[in-house]
Parts: sequence; structure tokens; C-alpha cells
Amino acid sequence: MTLLAPEKVSSRLSHAVNDSLVLTMRHLRHIPRIPELLVFSIVQPIMFVLLFAFVFGGAIQVAGGGYRSYLMAGIFAQTVAFNGASTGVGLAEDMAKGLIDRFRSLPMARSAVLAGRTLSDLLRTVLILIVMSVCGLAVGWRTHTSALSITGGFLLLLLFGFAMSWIGAWIGLIVPSTEVANTAGFIWLFPLTFMSNAFVPIQTMPSWLQTVVAWNPISATVQAVRTAFGNTGVAPTRGFWPLEHAAVVSVGWSIVLIVGFGVLAVRRYRTASSR
Repeated sequence: MTLLAPEKVSSRLSHAVNDSLVLTMRHLRHIPRIPELLVFSIVQPIMFVLLFAFVFGGAIQVAGGGYRSYLMAGIFAQTVAFNGASTGVGLAEDMAKGLIDRFRSLPMARSAVLAGRTLSDLLRTVLILIVMSVCGLAVGWRTHTSALSITGGFLLLLLFGFAMSWIGAWIGLIVPSTEVANTAGFIWLFPLTFMSNAFVPIQTMPSWLQTVVAWNPISATVQAVRTAFGNTGVAPTRGFWPLEHAAVVSVGWSIVLIVGFGVLAVRRYRTASSR
């Protein structure tokens, strides 16, 4: 096996990063041209906040604090998780238009097309989280920790959202059409999100389900964010190791998902062709 010289490795890495940033800007330039995509991406999480806070919130009792404090971390996590479905639909659309074939014919890093798509979706998620935070403050959600801790909570959300985008990228490359990508991207996210501590306390679930929910990556992320925001008074975690070490588990899940599905997505991209 031939080993590459360090300067060649550095050059390849530099080109890959540059190609990824170029494609990231390409995707971001589409937002002003099609503002409806961003508008609907923002409207959906706002609707969830209002529905759960004012419609379902009165029927869900949470010990130790108000439901709106409990709710926001779950809504944040759900939103960044759903971001993965958008990544899959975007890639499936590029496949249908033949853009993937064009990109593969260009002298660019094979990972750049996928990294550019996931990074652009990540930056769009930042704006969505800002809007959601304002909406949460408007309905009574408050944080009770330092600015550094709050920033850490949002960084955990973005890391998890980036991981979910790589799952979406892989799905977008393996499905036969954009319509299937839209269905396949969401069909597994709904049970993953609702079988977590995002919207109801884990203690209200059957005992056999609690262990499954505790090891759900969304549960760890939600609990870690609640801790970072100082909303843990409404989210007891005793007896559940993943929730007692939520930040570590959340980061671990995110890294595993990024590496695992990143490798799968790049391998699929090498053999992908337009439909």
C-alpha cells in the first residue's frame, strides 16, 4: 500500500474544504431566490411551539416546573432532527435533475457535494433556531444559566442536526425519486422523536419502553440541552444512565452518526447516477 506524502494529504484536504465551501455558498444563494423554502422551514417549528404550548400543554403535567420550560428543548431537538429530511430531499432533487452526474464529472472532492449540502442546511438551521428562540421567549420560556452554558446547548443542537443531515444525505442518494425521499426522510423521524423525552416525561411511559427511550439519541440531546438552559427542574433523570450523562452521550451519538452515515453516503455517491 502506497502512503501519500504529508504535503499531498494537506493539499487534498485543502481542496476538499474549498470545494465544500463553494458548494455551501451555492446552496445558500438559492434561499433569496426561493424564499418560500426558508419561510416554510420556519413556520413549521413555530406551529409546533404554539400548538404544544397552548393546545396540548394544559393536558400534560410536568412535576417541578411549567410545561413550556420542558417543551422548548424538545422542539429545538425535533427541528434540527427534521433538518435531515430536508437534506435528503435536496439531494434527491439534485439527482433527478442530473446535477450529481455533472458534479461527478468535475475535478472536485467526492465528499464536497455532500459536505456542501449538509453545511448549508446547518447554517439555515442557525437562523431557524434564532427565530424559534424568540418564539419560545414570547410564550414564556426562560433560561436560567450563563451565556456560555446556553451557547453550549445550541452547539449541541447544531452538532446533532449536522449528524441527522448525514442520515438524510444517505437516504436522498438511495431512494428512487424526490417524492420517495420526502416520505422516507420523515417516516422514521416521527417515531424517533415522539419515542423520546422531547414532549412527555420518560417516567410516564411503560417500564419496558423507558430503557429504549433513554438510549434514544434525541432523548440524550434534549436532556443535555435542558441542562444547558437550566430547565432540568422539569426533567428528572435518576435511574437512566444516558440521561445522567446526557451531554457526553449526545456528542457520542452525533460523532457515530456523522462518521457512519458520512462513509455510507460518500460510498453511495461514488456509484450514484441520475434517475
